[in-house]
Amino acid sequence: MFKHTHPYPPFIPKNATKLIVGTLPPPRFTTGELKPGDVNFCYGSRDGQLWPILNEIFNLNLSFETTEKAIKQRKDFLKKEGIGICDMVSVAYREKIDASDIGMQEAQLRDLIQILQKHNTVQTLLFTGGNSKNGPEYFFRKLLKEYNVKLKVVKNMVPRIHEFFLPETTRTIKTVSLTAPSGAANRAVGSLQEYKTMKANNPTITTIDFRVCQYRPHFEM
Repeated sequence: MFKHTHPYPPFIPKNATKLIVGTLPPPRFTTGELKPGDVNFCYGSRDGQLWPILNEIFNLNLSFETTEKAIKQRKDFLKKEGIGICDMVSVAYREKIDASDIGMQEAQLRDLIQILQKHNTVQTLLFTGGNSKNGPEYFFRKLLKEYNVKLKVVKNMVPRIHEFFLPETTRTIKTVSLTAPSGAANRAVGSLQEYKTMKANNPTITTIDFRVCQYRPHFEM
């Protein structure tokens, strides 16, 4: 069994009002065997789409290369915009060494409730995936059960929005379950009526364009 350990601690600026919440980077980020074009930071896979999406939304002119410059660009952006990153899984085990969420076994979760209690400026969790098995929302719901806390539905259409009362505080936290920024999720995007409508109106629209439109209001607000 491959022990898939998260290589990065949570990155949460002091002014963070939002947290991006995923699961784990691909296994090569654990072993340090990066590919050309990977960035040695959260969501740094050259195959991932989160940073290309944010690059488009905020006109960042990011470098996509394995350099300290590329890391610094991303950290500077997150600090400036008050956005943190805290994935749900600290360790998981795999029989097959790949990046699929479904392949994770015996996942050990970060206690995001305690992290939120400590960082009292955070108001919103942005899940990079929904409630399918081993997705970030799925694991977060599992954690909430330990605190006897439930998510309340605010909007039940993609991207689904919920809220919950944070234990031992006076804060209500909003959660937004975005369409995953991965190539594997492109089939799900293609099945969405909203994407089909956009594509019919403009055949040049891509799945990344769709995500840019979906992500923009939740990152800019």
